Amino acid sequence: MPDETNKRALPATGWAVLGLLSFGQELSGYDVKKWADRSLRFFYWSPSFSQVYSELRRLEEAGYASSRRIGQEDGGARDKRVYRITETGMAAVREWAQQAPVDPPVLKHGPMLRLWLGHLLEPAQMRDVLGRHREFAEEMRRRAEADAAAAGGEEAWAFPTLTLKWAERYYAGERDLAAAMLDDIEALTAERGPAGA
Repeated sequence: MPDETNKRALPATGWAVLGLLSFGQELSGYDVKKWADRSLRFFYWSPSFSQVYSELRRLEEAGYASSRRIGQEDGGARDKRVYRITETGMAAVREWAQQAPVDPPVLKHGPMLRLWLGHLLEPAQMRDVLGRHREFAEEMRRRAEADAAAAGGEEAWAFPTLTLKWAERYYAGERDLAAAMLDDIEALTAERGPAGA
């Protein structure tokens, strides 16, 4: 019988894992990690394997998922455990998606924090931070674009593909904001003259 306490205490990351199972496929912990890295990491969470397995256990204890052991298809020595969403789990994740409050995103922006402390840095150091952030944002934009293209227009992945397009636009914006901030630093440095350089 499902544990009602576990149901009430399910964290957002648990809902994210249950959401991955809601596409109807039986997934191993490795599959969940791989799927999260190809979609959720762009806007929510890039889990460790220990987090994935912890959430899968929690979902099973809550009655939202079931599991079974299967033999390796490639003749590997170890069996693997695969998980499938239950009817209760599907109803719960549907209800959560429909009724959970929409929390504002929490912005923890490392480059912006470093820029905020710009009075402690040389302009060259700030340029380096922003240049690396611009490169990171462009790389993430390219990955989101590639993952959206890899979804291949499958009907089941229509909405995850839309979130990847959002991620692509988000990281393009981050890239462009970093470039604009580099221009702002150049203008501030020129305004201050050699003493502020």
